[in-house]
Amino acid sequence: MWEHAISTGATRHWILDDNISLFCRLNRNMKLPVTSGTIFRVAEDFIERYENVAIAGFQYWMFAKRKQKIPPFYLNTRVYSMILLKNDLPYRWRGRYNEDTDLCLRALKDGWVTVLFNAFLGDKMATMTMRGGNTDQLYRSGGRLKMARSLQEQHPDVTRITWKFGRWQHSVDYRPFKRNTLVLKPGVVIPEGVDNYGMVLQVDGEGLRP
Repeated sequence: MWEHAISTGATRHWILDDNISLFCRLNRNMKLPVTSGTIFRVAEDFIERYENVAIAGFQYWMFAKRKQKIPPFYLNTRVYSMILLKNDLPYRWRGRYNEDTDLCLRALKDGWVTVLFNAFLGDKMATMTMRGGNTDQLYRSGGRLKMARSLQEQHPDVTRITWKFGRWQHSVDYRPFKRNTLVLKPGVVIPEGVDNYGMVLQVDGEGLRP
């Protein structure tokens, strides 16, 4: 997929998991399902302002608490499942486990910035509730512990293994990358005010949608 994107002349490409059930905009404490690809364009335009964004993407629905005040995006953390990648990065996917976390960490260690949007969310079907993918190969028979150990071996300086939610998990310390800051491209002027990119609230049979 990465090589195909390069062959088309594109500067970036999206890679999306196949178990995402919907996309939303989080605005004024409301998670609003979207009915077009506008949020992808907004994310692309935002990161193209900067010279040093390697990886960007959307937050998981479950990690954006509707009644909690959160910023529109986080910098320098993991990006999973809904990923916008810079094509000319000097990396490629590697290994069998936690490839997305590994890719983010390699980029962050080289001084790149990652952007995780909270303003735009994706809701995924729960792991192991959908057939296919890596259900049998990775998630059963101790796969969770193997996945955590694999990442710890790749990045022992920032990764430890923990027991959470009734299973083994990796835990990554992203604090060393706080100093990775966004760098505006020369000549870029960030406009004042709010641009909703033509998104408007509509009421249908299922409620409000932008």
